[in-house]
Amino acid sequence: MSDTTLTDRALIRLSGEGVRDFLQGLVTNDVSGPLPVWAGLLTPQGKALFDFLVWADGDDLLIDCEEAQADALARRLSLYRLRKPIVIAREPSLAVHWARDGREGVPDPRLAALGRRWIAPQDGPTSGWREHRLALGVPEGVDELGSDKTLWLECNADLLNGVSFTKGCYVGQENTARMNWRNKVNRRLVVLPDGTVERRQMDGLDPALVPDWMTAVTPLPQRG
Repeated sequence: MSDTTLTDRALIRLSGEGVRDFLQGLVTNDVSGPLPVWAGLLTPQGKALFDFLVWADGDDLLIDCEEAQADALARRLSLYRLRKPIVIAREPSLAVHWARDGREGVPDPRLAALGRRWIAPQDGPTSGWREHRLALGVPEGVDELGSDKTLWLECNADLLNGVSFTKGCYVGQENTARMNWRNKVNRRLVVLPDGTVERRQMDGLDPALVPDWMTAVTPLPQRG
């Protein structure tokens, strides 16, 4: 089997009594049920700070996040810990793995076409993940989503299973829910032909920039 480790990803372990309740009150998706899920940690105004996948590991949770942002994310989560008996620390003994197809792991919760993902001890680095993801029009990470710049629904979270509208309160929930109820996501992140990501107005957007998974849920406005 070829090497499968995503070396630009890291894992943060959350452990302790009530760890699911702790994270449930912070992030955009429902972590009380089946995992993994894709989720975000937002500002109170509903803008993305970090995005990540949440996995179960026994009674613990593992956050699959950008390697470059792992320490900042751990610090941010620690601000909300207060006196709760929650331990938040990097998990160096495990790694995030990816394959475009096969039977290992589970389908990416954002979009099955992204491939399969799993947690295991590290092997050699894989290749092709970023190119494959961008070819499908799926942005991720601070470089593409921004930090405190882009509203979570503008990151296509409603179309890529990144938000629960039934779970209750979390940081940034009020503005996110209001946008959904009013159906007012006027701008979304799109991947340009050169691989860069920009926030574009949906009305009049070139259909060539709109991936199939987006048009299947949000038809483009008709021109003229």
